[in-house]
Amino acid sequence: MEQLERIGISLDQTLLSAFDQLATKQGYQNRSEAIRDMMRRQISTEKLADPNAQAVAVVCLVFNHHSAKLVQKLTALGHSHLLQTICSMHVHLDRCDCMEVIVLKGRCGQIKKIAERLLSHKGVKLGNINMIAAEQSH
Repeated sequence: MEQLERIGISLDQTLLSAFDQLATKQGYQNRSEAIRDMMRRQISTEKLADPNAQAVAVVCLVFNHHSAKLVQKLTALGHSHLLQTICSMHVHLDRCDCMEVIVLKGRCGQIKKIAERLLSHKGVKLGNINMIAAEQSH
């Protein structure tokens, strides 16, 4: 474990109170953990602005499985990007709708292009990309 360094910050009472409520609501045991997580998230977000930054992403797609050859197109896209596709999972939601969860790894710009291609296929009802920087530095 890295050596911890203590710091002090000055906050107005209103901001501190709102932060404490948020930290409690999210289940943090103390302010330090909440602040560390906020800092990590912000650093990750900043890194993702660089298209060459290493990242991992989860792409979730909801679609009607009766859509013409959509499953085959999604599978073919995954096979054509084997270096970026880590795994995928197919979930049956109801009689018509399915969800595909695809985990991608690589450069941020590549991942975004692949994810956007997945989301833009005709028949995809709803989709989401959740990306984080692969290399976290503190």
